[in-house]
Amino acid sequence: MFDDFVGGPRQKLPRRKSKLIRPGTSGQPAPVVFSPQQNTSPSTNDGLNWRQEVPASPEPAFRTPEVIAADTPRPTTDQIEKTLGATAIVDGPTETNRWKQFLRWHWPHSRKITAIVITVAVLLIGGGSAAAYLNQPKGQSDVHTSKRPAYTPPKPKPKVIYSSLTGLPVADESVNQRPVTGVMIENSLDARPQSGLDQAGVVFEAIAEGGITRFLALFQDTQPDYLGPVRSARPYYVQWCMGFDCSLAHVGGSPEALQNIKQWGTKDLDQFANSGSYHRISSRYAPHNVYTSVAELNALESSKGFGASSYTGFTRKDDPKTKPAATATSIDFAISGAYYNAHFDYDAATDSYKRSEAGGPHMELHKDGSQVQITPKVVVALAMQYGLEADDHHSYYNVIGTGQAYVFQDGTVTTATWSKADSKGALTFTGADGKPLALNRGQTWITALQGLNQATYK
Repeated sequence: MFDDFVGGPRQKLPRRKSKLIRPGTSGQPAPVVFSPQQNTSPSTNDGLNWRQEVPASPEPAFRTPEVIAADTPRPTTDQIEKTLGATAIVDGPTETNRWKQFLRWHWPHSRKITAIVITVAVLLIGGGSAAAYLNQPKGQSDVHTSKRPAYTPPKPKPKVIYSSLTGLPVADESVNQRPVTGVMIENSLDARPQSGLDQAGVVFEAIAEGGITRFLALFQDTQPDYLGPVRSARPYYVQWCMGFDCSLAHVGGSPEALQNIKQWGTKDLDQFANSGSYHRISSRYAPHNVYTSVAELNALESSKGFGASSYTGFTRKDDPKTKPAATATSIDFAISGAYYNAHFDYDAATDSYKRSEAGGPHMELHKDGSQVQITPKVVVALAMQYGLEADDHHSYYNVIGTGQAYVFQDGTVTTATWSKADSKGALTFTGADGKPLALNRGQTWITALQGLNQATYK
């Protein structure tokens, strides 16, 4: 055996490929050995076969991972921060150990138990979903629909259009494009009860002759079909009418009035020249039986080319929400005598005045035979100069200029100033403060008196 290593025949062994052995645990580099003789310049070609030999190191003994972990030095905090960043360390080694334990966590149960748990979870989830679906109200899909209604922008409040004549609300602006129509209506004992006065927007009352009063009734937003008895005109009625740019329906007139109508350019609807727009009723005798209607007069106006009236109406206001203390609920006008003096009683429920004359209610007769009492919303007493014409003893009133007035509304009385600049000028009322006095919406009844001492109230 020894010969095999020393004296025995030399056997040619296979050449082993040089193997680079990395440094050991000591961290020192292994010595490099050149054979057959060491030369720091192996690159010279001297015919020798140079090879690098590294001394063989012994195989490391087997060590368990626990032993290796125990022998491996723990990195310092600075080393960990440099490697992972400062945020990697929160609570030191204790937090790191918890993280390792989490990564090593395993489901502790067997596959059979795991399968049972998964099956039960699937059944619970599926059963809950099925119950929710079955309990859903019929007719609804699984898509939730909000019950909140779609947003609808608020509609703008409709614009309220008021009558230029009465101040009352009207259907549309076309009402104010109609002509204002004035009708002379008689008030003798044989003419009562009259027809159409209760639907007039404005009524003027004055003496015609012999103490007998007569009315000028103005219509625009109402169209009664029964008006009368129609009688003759006087100059002051014509002037009041022209303040509203109105057409005047009448049966003749005093000589002065007929002359004034032509001179002033009044829109004339005289029955003598337009008989087809009037008719006589059989229940009364002449001259108290001439009647007409607003429709007939409107047709006559249209044929004459009398279009929309251009005028300035009274300043109007709404009824007060809180009524003031009533100070004038019983009103008397001493016009000319017992048969023609007027009386008004305030009705708080309707905020209007019930008119009476000759000791009884002033009634209105409709075409169907029914009767109603006349109840204006505003009552006005105009104080102005009064006299008789020298030639025919017809009355005259000086309606041009200014004067004092009592305005009764809302159960109270206000002293005002009336003004009318000329025949075509508008009649206006001014309060003590110098501002236009607003009148309630509705019928306005205006009576001409020789002085305010002829108007009493309580």
